[in-house]
Amino acid sequence: MRLWTGQTIEAVGGEFTTIAMQTLAIFLVKAGPMEIGILFALQTLPVPILGLFVGVWADRWRRRPIMIAANLGRMLTLAWVPIAQWLGVLTIYQLYIVTTLFGIFTVFYDIANQSYLPSLIDRENLIEGNSKLQTTQSAAGVIGLPIATALILLLGSNGIGAAKTFAVEACGFLCSALLIFSIRKPEVNLVSKKRNFAREMKEGAEIVFNNRVLRNITACTALLNLGSSIYFTVIYLFMYQQLNLSVAVVGTIWSVAAVGFVFGALLTPRVTGMFGMGSALALSIVFQGVCLAFVPFAHEAILAVALLLMLSNVGIPIYNINQVSLRQAITPDDIQGRMNATVRVIIRGAIPLGFFIGGLLGNQYGIVLTLIIGAIISSLGVIFLIFKPVRTVRNIPRTSTI
Repeated sequence: MRLWTGQTIEAVGGEFTTIAMQTLAIFLVKAGPMEIGILFALQTLPVPILGLFVGVWADRWRRRPIMIAANLGRMLTLAWVPIAQWLGVLTIYQLYIVTTLFGIFTVFYDIANQSYLPSLIDRENLIEGNSKLQTTQSAAGVIGLPIATALILLLGSNGIGAAKTFAVEACGFLCSALLIFSIRKPEVNLVSKKRNFAREMKEGAEIVFNNRVLRNITACTALLNLGSSIYFTVIYLFMYQQLNLSVAVVGTIWSVAAVGFVFGALLTPRVTGMFGMGSALALSIVFQGVCLAFVPFAHEAILAVALLLMLSNVGIPIYNINQVSLRQAITPDDIQGRMNATVRVIIRGAIPLGFFIGGLLGNQYGIVLTLIIGAIISSLGVIFLIFKPVRTVRNIPRTSTI
């Protein structure tokens, strides 16, 4: 419950950063498609660079202290943005540094976090646990975005108000750190007996590449992230520049879209029970891509844009809850950190590449074509899910199978 509460607070604040960073970059430092692509690529670049190392550490050390330290680091990093704006030194290069540091701390937090949940609850409850976490994270988008939009407008003009909202997000990370610190359930001592860093890292890679379920899920998720990153590199430019929408309208669109995450998280147990885990994964990945592809064709109808983004977001939690739960369930506890690290290096490594490609495509071929290409790529990963063994997985294993 404390982990859940902490992540909920953090998720609400995280919505502030989502809209504030894009608004700040576009209005205050006048960033174009390439600059925005670089900005968000830098935030995710630490994953492929540091992920495997962090995975070994997450299996050697207790995961709760890693999560606490990472949240405190993210708090201090984001707190610099309003200070720099107040001092008048905020530039795109300042934002590059902030997003890079934020990304480094996020690598530590995310890998430790995904590896920590199985130590708190039984494997048969992982879908329910991940569903609860995803539901509140999704609900945070519904309430967080309107609050963030109101704060941006209340605290100043578009760019200045956006800079000040980073202080609120910093407070969210502090609250999350304190709640995780208050957890008292003992965590198993995971100190490695081998103490051979290279060998331990290799074990994490082998467990992913030698297991067909993990390998196929990883490949599918990497394509999803690649396409989504291309898409979301230019989506705010599409809204602000091509549709000439205000910050308030853009915030409203994303609030409506975030409702889809809530529906998807709530529907996951029912959809999974009806179709089985493998089929639910395949259907959700195609559904989200098709919805995204129609957005640029509905640009004259703002409501249609919001509804299509909302429908796309229904598929994302169905996919994520099932794939994360399946990975956690089939992997032994003593290698959870390295498994998650290896997977994240691959799937998150596709994100900076996608942002960079999105910036290039946006500059070269325009925003609309870039959106269509991103949507198509995001759904291509289904080819890894329609064959055995993923397609035939119906229920979550009660014990690790590796």
